[in-house]
Amino acid sequence: MKITQAAVAGTLESSDVMVRIAPIDTPEIDLQISSSVEKQFGDAIRATVLEILKRHDISGVQLIVDDKGALDCILRARLETLLVRASDVKNLPWEERA
Repeated sequence: MKITQAAVAGTLESSDVMVRIAPIDTPEIDLQISSSVEKQFGDAIRATVLEILKRHDISGVQLIVDDKGALDCILRARLETLLVRASDVKNLPWEERA
């Protein structure tokens, strides 16, 4: 999946997460995480984000995660919404998931 435009998903409400993505000119992933529970769950948040990006073969992006204590399932939902909004894909390929 190719990220073609900047996009945002989520809110800054308690127990939610706002994620922002934008394409960049390098092949790296510039991941910035700010979380109210970073000391306890920062590694888990990073692992979830990188797993989703890898699953959809995404690189060359800046991804900003502003977490307010969201559960993992909320983070995943926000990330997948973000990817659809930021790409030319109309929906994610659900049938291809293992």
